[in-house]
Formats: sequence, C-alpha cells, structure tokens
Amino acid sequence: MQDTDVIEEFHGLAWEGPFPQDAIDRAGNALEAGKLLYFPDLAFRLQPGEERFLDDKISDHSRKNVSFDPITGQLGASSVAGAEEKKLAAMLDRFGRQARSLLVGLIPAYEIGLERARTSFRPVEIAGRPTSARHDDKRLHVDAFPSRPMRGKRILRIFTNIAPDGTIRRWEVGEPFSDFAGKFLPRLRHPLPGSAWFMERIGLTKGRRSPYDFLMLGLHDAGKLDTEYQRAAPRVKLAFPPGATWIVYTDQALHAAMSGRFALEQTFYLPPERMLHPERTPLRVLERLSGRVLV
Repeated sequence: MQDTDVIEEFHGLAWEGPFPQDAIDRAGNALEAGKLLYFPDLAFRLQPGEERFLDDKISDHSRKNVSFDPITGQLGASSVAGAEEKKLAAMLDRFGRQARSLLVGLIPAYEIGLERARTSFRPVEIAGRPTSARHDDKRLHVDAFPSRPMRGKRILRIFTNIAPDGTIRRWEVGEPFSDFAGKFLPRLRHPLPGSAWFMERIGLTKGRRSPYDFLMLGLHDAGKLDTEYQRAAPRVKLAFPPGATWIVYTDQALHAAMSGRFALEQTFYLPPERMLHPERTPLRVLERLSGRVLV
C-alpha cells in the first residue's frame, strides 16, 4: 500500500467555497471510495485569547476528549467554567460550522440530510494513554457506537491539528473495508434473539440495534482483539502536522490514531441514500457479503 492508495490531497482551499470544479469532482468520489481527503495547508485559526485552551489541563480527564453538543450548547469533560467555558464552547462551535461549510462546499449533495453531531477537542497525548484493547484507538479499527445504533447511517469526521508546539498527529490507515470485512465477517456470532429489544428497553442503547449495528460492532471488536491481524495487517503510516486538516468516513476507512495532541474533530451523520455511490457504503458491502438485508 502507498500514500496515494489512501489519500486524496488538496491545496490552496479555504474553509468556505466556492471551490474549483476539479476539487468538487475529486472530493466525493475519493471520500466514498474510503480515502482520506487531506488539506495540508488548511489551518483552523484561533482568535485572540483562545491559545490558552491549548493545554491538556483543559480536560477533566473523565473522558478522552472535551466535547461540545451543538444542540444544547453544552461542554462535556472540560475543567473550565463560567466565561471561560463559554469561550471554549464558542471556539468549538466555530470549528464545527467551518467544518460543515467545507464539507457541503466540496460535496454539495451532502447538504440535505447532513446531521451535525458532537464536536470534540482532543488535547491529551494519545501515545502512552492506558486503555483496554477494545478501547485502544492505536489499533486498526472501523468506528461503531455501542450505545447509538446507526442503522446504516454514515460516520463522517473532519479533523484538524492545532498543536502549538509542532506536535505531529500520526495515523495508520489499513486495507479496504471490503477486504477487512471479508476476513472477519465469518467469525462473528449471531446476536441472541430479542437482545436488540432488551438493550433498548433497559437503556443500554439509544434506539434499537439493527443487524447492521451488530455486525459493525462485531467487526470493530474482532479486528481490535486479533493480535496477529494488528501485527501483520497492511497499512500506510500518515503524519498530519499542525495546520493540516483531513476528512474521512471512519466507519469505512480502517484507521488507528498512534500519537498526537491538540486536535479538533467534528462528527457528522449522513443517511446512505445521500451518498454519491450508495453501493460503496459499509451497509451495502455487508449486505452483499452476508447475503441478507441488514436494516
């Protein structure tokens, strides 16, 4: 595998369009093929006074990341309060709005149906952070949510490195989703009858898991827990310096975050029918491989 297998690079773009037609033509096709869209010179500019938030003590360390809910306007897992809390929330909200502008400018078809989820600030160094194998993001994986059934909706994320000290954010990106799923799908156990209803009823999930959700969670766990796969799987090592931005479907692109701190991330959800190429979505891939309807 080479960098060109997993990255589509763009130069000279701003957070808001209009964008060149060549960039629009390339962006949607590459993203839905499982590539990362990489913008090496698209920096998120801090406003005066916001640089004081570039400190890992801004997190209360109850969770991996500080989060911002765009619906309620509330911060989670931060150590700030009062006026400082409002300023940090405003910074994260601004990043989320700019991220959305970039995305719909590059792929206009996404504007309808695009759902903005939480924005996160990731000030804590990844390398050396203790965690279990299942929760270790340094292992190649696809994203799936234990408590939030997606029922085929896509998980799209936009990241930017805002480290003030030159810290590079290092990733690894693995093989195509269809190859990965083909290896692990035969190993997965079928859920117990009634388990989706039961988990919803007692509040373990926010809504009922579909067969798709069971398979995605199974793939996430099976891949992470397979020591030999983690050792030998094909991968490309990537380095994102401060001032770089990247976009990726994290439910499709096998990825591992190896090191880095001080990154911003915005999550979006999008129905599979809003894709330019619905046949490439994990839902359709898993339906072809399993031979059954999953949602």
